[in-house]
Amino acid sequence: MNLIGTKWKPLVLFHLLDGALRSGILQKKVPEISNKMFTQTVRELEKDGLICRKVYAVVPPKVEYALSKRGESLETILRRMDQWGLEDNRN
Repeated sequence: MNLIGTKWKPLVLFHLLDGALRSGILQKKVPEISNKMFTQTVRELEKDGLICRKVYAVVPPKVEYALSKRGESLETILRRMDQWGLEDNRN
């Protein structure tokens, strides 16, 4: 829980389940997150080995985030949490 037990980490990880995303696209998938909190969240996830950050040497800069092997191991948990949330909204 220490690794994913914040408001934003599970959301960021969930959006990476289907593959790598550019930084801006990933942030848009979580519209309520501020720039500062997004940066802090992805840095912590990278530090904890749950996501990988790839920087391309192009102009303008391009950064992609993807789940690491360790992050991929959370897929069942993240999808189940999503399913639980959808079921809860139906009641």
